[in-house]
Amino acid sequence: MFKRRVVRSVLSFVLLSLVLVNGAFSYDLPLGLNLGFTTFLDGAPPAGPGFYFTQYVQYITADQLNDADGNDMNLPGTELEAWVSLTQLLYQSDQTLLLGAKWGMDLIVPYVSANLEYDINNPFFPDANNAGFGDILVGPYLQWDPIMGKNGPIFMHRIEFQMLLPTGKYNADKELNPGSNVFSFNPYWSGTLFIMPQWTASLRVHYLWNAENDEPNRLLYGGASDSQAGQAIHLNFASAYEVISPMLRLGVNGYYLKQITDSEVDGNSIDDSKESVFAIGPGAVLSFSKGSHLFFNLYFETDAENRPEGSRFNVRYVHHF
Repeated sequence: MFKRRVVRSVLSFVLLSLVLVNGAFSYDLPLGLNLGFTTFLDGAPPAGPGFYFTQYVQYITADQLNDADGNDMNLPGTELEAWVSLTQLLYQSDQTLLLGAKWGMDLIVPYVSANLEYDINNPFFPDANNAGFGDILVGPYLQWDPIMGKNGPIFMHRIEFQMLLPTGKYNADKELNPGSNVFSFNPYWSGTLFIMPQWTASLRVHYLWNAENDEPNRLLYGGASDSQAGQAIHLNFASAYEVISPMLRLGVNGYYLKQITDSEVDGNSIDDSKESVFAIGPGAVLSFSKGSHLFFNLYFETDAENRPEGSRFNVRYVHHF
């Protein structure tokens, strides 16, 4: 009885839950899932046209793996720790291209390392690949100029057509991989509203579509020709107030993920395969100049279904050349 319950729980976890941060380790859902990496003042690059360098570091920890009903599966001694580094290069042009928007280009290269341990050894438990580079993200985008008011900007926004290329490290014999071995399309809209000059609210909404994986995982899909992760909606939200002008903003940030279609194996839908999670926590932005900023974000997850439930800490440095 115990063995059957553990195996069933592990299969559910591997199938649906191995997107640990920004999709950094993924099997079903792809690499590049932005859960909490972008937050305050997200509607536009902070210093206008030009080149930007951004470095993200996110730390994830979890000791609870939830089933499809959001209940802890109580695997013995589960302890998950992961580090994700994202290096981003972005170019914002000053050339109007379409509908009054200016074009830009986004490139992100991830590097992932994780450790997953249990109190007992079991060959059916997920196994981690070694640290390595994840799937490269490429995203052309359209950025609209801020809508201005008497006291400064009122609203700014953009759309980006992100694509995740299957370039990352992947092994079908491992459940935790830096790469996902699939092409994914993950476009988004992002906007920032200035409620008043000191108080802002930001929202980023993504839609996610995934191609088929032609090398399915050995534990879940032995003998299968392909698997395909379900479609999903995920969003980041944040609001901050400028407490020390122009140096410091404090606020609240969070994210939400909802898988909207079932995953598939050999074209057949898998019942109860949708995952979801909600997270919220405090955050801050330190501005050293108009073109140099440091973001801090802390998240506490809740209501997770078919995925780990834990916490994340994110640091992000942005510099405009």
